[in-house]
Amino acid sequence: MAELLLQARDITVRFGGLTAVDAVSADFHAGELVGIIGPNGAGKTTFFNAISGVIPPTGGQLLAAGRDLAGQGPHRYAAAGVARTFQTPRVFPDMSVAANIDFGLKFAGRTRKGSWHLRDETSILELIGLQAQAALPAGAITPSQQRLLEVGMALATRPRLLLLDEVAAGLTEAEIENMAQLIRRMRDELDLTVVWIEHAVTTLLRHVERVIVLHQGRKIADGTPAEVVRNEEVIEAYLGDEMVEAEGEAV
Repeated sequence: MAELLLQARDITVRFGGLTAVDAVSADFHAGELVGIIGPNGAGKTTFFNAISGVIPPTGGQLLAAGRDLAGQGPHRYAAAGVARTFQTPRVFPDMSVAANIDFGLKFAGRTRKGSWHLRDETSILELIGLQAQAALPAGAITPSQQRLLEVGMALATRPRLLLLDEVAAGLTEAEIENMAQLIRRMRDELDLTVVWIEHAVTTLLRHVERVIVLHQGRKIADGTPAEVVRNEEVIEAYLGDEMVEAEGEAV
Protein backbone atom coordinates (compact mmCIF):
# COMPACT_ATOMS: atom_id res chain seq x y z
CA MET A 1 0.00 0.00 0.00
CA ALA A 2 1.26 3.45 -0.94
CA GLU A 3 2.09 6.00 1.75
CA LEU A 4 -0.94 7.57 3.41
CA LEU A 5 -0.58 11.33 2.87
CA LEU A 6 -3.84 12.64 4.31
CA GLN A 7 -6.49 11.00 6.42
CA ALA A 8 -9.85 12.64 7.02
CA ARG A 9 -11.57 11.17 10.05
CA ASP A 10 -15.25 11.97 10.57
CA ILE A 11 -14.90 15.49 9.19
CA THR A 12 -18.03 17.46 10.09
CA VAL A 13 -18.92 21.03 9.19
CA ARG A 14 -21.98 22.79 10.57
CA PHE A 15 -23.28 26.26 9.77
CA GLY A 16 -25.71 27.07 12.55
CA GLY A 17 -28.34 24.33 12.44
CA LEU A 18 -27.25 23.09 9.00
CA THR A 19 -24.88 20.15 8.75
CA ALA A 20 -23.09 20.68 5.42
CA VAL A 21 -20.59 17.82 5.88
CA ASP A 22 -21.65 14.90 8.07
CA ALA A 23 -18.81 12.75 9.49
CA VAL A 24 -17.03 12.13 6.18
CA SER A 25 -13.92 9.95 6.31
CA ALA A 26 -11.48 9.39 3.46
CA ASP A 27 -7.87 8.34 2.97
CA PHE A 28 -5.62 9.79 0.27
CA HIS A 29 -2.48 7.83 -0.63
CA ALA A 30 0.66 8.84 -2.49
CA GLY A 31 0.27 8.82 -6.26
CA GLU A 32 -3.52 8.59 -6.32
CA LEU A 33 -5.79 10.45 -8.72
CA VAL A 34 -9.11 10.74 -6.89
CA GLY A 35 -12.32 12.43 -7.96
CA ILE A 36 -15.03 13.79 -5.69
CA ILE A 37 -18.51 14.14 -7.18
CA GLY A 38 -22.01 14.76 -5.93
CA PRO A 39 -25.21 16.60 -6.86
CA ASN A 40 -25.53 20.32 -6.20
CA GLY A 41 -25.53 20.99 -2.46
CA ALA A 42 -23.84 17.66 -1.68
CA GLY A 43 -21.14 19.35 0.43
CA LYS A 44 -18.23 18.83 -1.99
CA THR A 45 -16.71 22.30 -1.78
CA THR A 46 -17.35 22.57 1.96
CA PHE A 47 -15.51 19.27 2.47
CA PHE A 48 -12.68 20.57 0.28
CA ASN A 49 -12.55 23.80 2.28
CA ALA A 50 -12.37 21.81 5.51
CA ILE A 51 -9.52 19.56 4.36
CA SER A 52 -7.50 22.41 2.81
CA GLY A 53 -7.57 24.84 5.73
CA VAL A 54 -10.00 27.38 4.27
CA ILE A 55 -12.54 26.74 7.05
CA PRO A 56 -12.05 24.88 10.34
CA PRO A 57 -14.15 21.72 10.62
CA THR A 58 -16.69 21.60 13.42
CA GLY A 59 -15.56 18.10 14.27
CA GLY A 60 -13.20 15.34 13.20
CA GLN A 61 -9.49 15.05 12.51
CA LEU A 62 -7.32 15.69 9.48
CA LEU A 63 -4.08 13.78 9.85
CA ALA A 64 -0.91 14.35 7.81
CA ALA A 65 2.19 12.46 8.94
CA GLY A 66 0.44 11.84 12.25
CA ARG A 67 -0.21 15.54 12.86
CA ASP A 68 -3.75 16.92 13.09
CA LEU A 69 -4.08 19.86 10.71
CA ALA A 70 -7.75 20.57 11.48
CA GLY A 71 -8.19 24.23 12.39
CA GLN A 72 -4.56 25.14 11.59
CA GLY A 73 -3.57 28.11 9.41
CA PRO A 74 -2.90 27.89 5.64
CA HIS A 75 0.87 27.96 6.18
CA ARG A 76 0.60 24.70 8.16
CA TYR A 77 -1.12 23.04 5.21
CA ALA A 78 1.54 24.37 2.83
CA ALA A 79 4.25 23.05 5.13
CA ALA A 80 2.53 19.65 5.11
CA GLY A 81 2.62 19.67 1.31
CA VAL A 82 -1.07 20.45 0.69
CA ALA A 83 -2.08 22.97 -2.01
CA ARG A 84 -5.39 23.79 -3.69
CA THR A 85 -7.14 25.80 -6.36
CA PHE A 86 -10.54 27.52 -6.15
CA GLN A 87 -13.70 27.52 -8.29
CA THR A 88 -12.98 31.14 -9.18
CA PRO A 89 -9.26 31.52 -9.99
CA ARG A 90 -7.38 33.57 -7.39
CA VAL A 91 -4.50 35.29 -9.14
CA PHE A 92 -2.83 38.67 -8.64
CA PRO A 93 -4.17 40.54 -11.70
CA ASP A 94 -1.70 43.45 -11.62
CA MET A 95 1.35 41.20 -11.34
CA SER A 96 2.84 39.43 -14.34
CA VAL A 97 2.09 35.77 -14.96
CA ALA A 98 5.70 34.90 -14.05
CA ALA A 99 5.52 36.98 -10.85
CA ASN A 100 2.39 35.08 -9.79
CA ILE A 101 4.36 31.83 -10.09
CA ASP A 102 7.28 33.36 -8.20
CA PHE A 103 4.93 34.29 -5.37
CA GLY A 104 4.04 30.62 -4.97
CA LEU A 105 7.70 29.64 -4.96
CA LYS A 106 8.49 32.15 -2.23
CA PHE A 107 5.41 31.25 -0.20
CA ALA A 108 6.60 27.68 0.27
CA GLY A 109 10.29 28.48 0.44
CA ARG A 110 12.66 27.50 -2.33
CA THR A 111 14.56 25.02 -0.17
CA ARG A 112 11.77 22.47 0.32
CA LYS A 113 13.29 19.03 -0.05
CA GLY A 114 11.92 16.11 -2.02
CA SER A 115 11.79 14.74 -5.55
CA TRP A 116 10.67 18.02 -7.06
CA HIS A 117 12.11 19.25 -10.31
CA LEU A 118 9.94 22.33 -11.00
CA ARG A 119 12.36 24.69 -9.33
CA ASP A 120 11.70 27.95 -11.18
CA GLU A 121 9.05 29.96 -13.00
CA THR A 122 10.21 28.81 -16.43
CA SER A 123 9.76 25.09 -15.79
CA ILE A 124 6.30 25.61 -14.28
CA LEU A 125 5.18 27.94 -17.08
CA GLU A 126 6.36 25.37 -19.61
CA LEU A 127 4.36 22.61 -17.93
CA ILE A 128 1.11 24.62 -17.85
CA GLY A 129 1.66 26.08 -21.33
CA LEU A 130 1.89 29.78 -20.42
CA GLN A 131 5.50 30.56 -21.45
CA ALA A 132 4.31 33.02 -24.10
CA GLN A 133 2.22 34.93 -21.53
CA ALA A 134 4.95 35.14 -18.86
CA ALA A 135 5.38 38.92 -19.06
CA LEU A 136 1.67 39.77 -19.34
CA PRO A 137 -0.35 40.97 -16.33
CA ALA A 138 -2.36 38.06 -14.98
CA GLY A 139 -5.51 40.15 -15.37
CA ALA A 140 -4.91 40.42 -19.12
CA ILE A 141 -4.93 36.70 -19.93
CA THR A 142 -8.10 34.70 -20.65
CA PRO A 143 -10.18 33.09 -17.88
CA SER A 144 -9.09 29.63 -19.01
CA GLN A 145 -5.44 30.74 -18.87
CA GLN A 146 -6.05 32.16 -15.38
CA ARG A 147 -7.23 28.69 -14.33
CA LEU A 148 -3.96 27.25 -15.63
CA LEU A 149 -2.03 29.99 -13.86
CA GLU A 150 -3.69 29.19 -10.55
CA VAL A 151 -2.73 25.54 -11.02
CA GLY A 152 0.84 26.75 -11.65
CA MET A 153 0.78 28.87 -8.50
CA ALA A 154 -0.33 25.83 -6.51
CA LEU A 155 2.44 23.74 -8.08
CA ALA A 156 4.97 26.45 -7.18
CA THR A 157 4.40 25.68 -3.48
CA ARG A 158 5.79 22.22 -4.32
CA PRO A 159 2.94 20.18 -2.85
CA ARG A 160 2.65 16.45 -2.44
CA LEU A 161 -1.15 16.66 -2.43
CA LEU A 162 -2.94 18.95 -4.88
CA LEU A 163 -6.66 19.69 -4.41
CA LEU A 164 -8.42 20.95 -7.54
CA ASP A 165 -11.84 22.60 -7.17
CA GLU A 166 -13.82 22.51 -10.44
CA VAL A 167 -10.92 23.49 -12.68
CA ALA A 168 -13.04 22.61 -15.74
CA ALA A 169 -15.79 25.12 -14.92
CA GLY A 170 -16.43 27.53 -17.78
CA LEU A 171 -14.03 25.79 -20.16
CA THR A 172 -14.83 24.53 -23.65
CA GLU A 173 -14.89 20.79 -24.35
CA ALA A 174 -11.40 20.98 -25.87
CA GLU A 175 -10.08 23.03 -22.92
CA ILE A 176 -11.62 20.56 -20.45
CA GLU A 177 -9.87 17.66 -22.16
CA ASN A 178 -6.57 19.57 -22.18
CA MET A 179 -6.97 20.32 -18.47
CA ALA A 180 -7.69 16.66 -17.72
CA GLN A 181 -4.58 15.63 -19.66
CA LEU A 182 -2.52 18.19 -17.69
CA ILE A 183 -3.87 16.76 -14.42
CA ARG A 184 -2.77 13.27 -15.46
CA ARG A 185 0.67 14.59 -16.47
CA MET A 186 1.10 16.37 -13.14
CA ARG A 187 0.26 13.19 -11.24
CA ASP A 188 2.48 11.00 -13.40
CA GLU A 189 5.50 13.28 -13.91
CA LEU A 190 5.59 15.09 -10.57
CA ASP A 191 4.68 12.15 -8.34
CA LEU A 192 1.70 14.09 -7.01
CA THR A 193 -1.46 12.94 -5.33
CA VAL A 194 -4.36 14.77 -6.96
CA VAL A 195 -7.88 15.12 -5.56
CA TRP A 196 -10.27 16.67 -8.06
CA ILE A 197 -13.80 17.96 -7.48
CA GLU A 198 -15.74 18.39 -10.69
CA HIS A 199 -19.33 19.08 -11.68
CA ALA A 200 -18.63 17.59 -15.14
CA VAL A 201 -19.11 14.02 -13.97
CA THR A 202 -18.42 12.19 -17.24
CA THR A 203 -15.14 14.06 -17.78
CA LEU A 204 -13.91 13.31 -14.29
CA LEU A 205 -14.86 9.64 -14.41
CA ARG A 206 -12.92 9.23 -17.64
CA HIS A 207 -9.66 10.27 -16.02
CA VAL A 208 -9.62 9.40 -12.30
CA GLU A 209 -8.92 6.01 -10.76
CA ARG A 210 -11.03 6.34 -7.61
CA VAL A 211 -14.22 8.26 -6.96
CA ILE A 212 -15.75 9.50 -3.71
CA VAL A 213 -19.43 10.42 -3.93
CA LEU A 214 -21.04 12.84 -1.48
CA HIS A 215 -24.79 13.35 -1.11
CA GLN A 216 -26.48 15.63 1.41
CA GLY A 217 -23.20 15.96 3.29
CA ARG A 218 -22.56 12.22 3.63
CA LYS A 219 -20.20 9.89 1.79
CA ILE A 220 -22.32 7.36 -0.07
CA ALA A 221 -19.68 5.66 -2.24
CA ASP A 222 -15.92 5.26 -2.58
CA GLY A 223 -14.57 3.06 -5.36
CA THR A 224 -13.49 2.81 -8.97
CA PRO A 225 -15.49 4.74 -11.59
CA ALA A 226 -16.96 1.47 -12.90
CA GLU A 227 -18.12 0.51 -9.39
CA VAL A 228 -19.52 3.93 -8.55
CA VAL A 229 -21.68 4.36 -11.66
CA ARG A 230 -23.43 1.06 -10.83
CA ASN A 231 -24.01 1.95 -7.16
CA GLU A 232 -27.77 2.13 -6.56
CA GLU A 233 -27.51 4.91 -3.99
CA VAL A 234 -25.39 6.99 -6.38
CA ILE A 235 -27.84 6.41 -9.25
CA GLU A 236 -30.71 7.50 -7.02
CA ALA A 237 -28.84 10.62 -5.82
CA TYR A 238 -28.29 11.69 -9.43
CA LEU A 239 -31.82 10.58 -10.45
CA GLY A 240 -30.12 8.24 -12.90
CA ASP A 241 -29.69 10.73 -15.75
CA GLU A 242 -26.02 11.65 -15.40
CA MET A 243 -25.05 8.15 -14.32
CA VAL A 244 -26.47 6.56 -17.49
CA GLU A 245 -24.12 8.68 -19.59
CA ALA A 246 -21.26 8.27 -17.12
CA GLU A 247 -21.54 4.48 -17.09
CA GLY A 248 -20.77 4.39 -20.77
CA GLU A 249 -17.63 6.43 -20.14
CA ALA A 250 -16.46 4.40 -17.14
CA VAL A 251 -16.69 0.88 -18.54
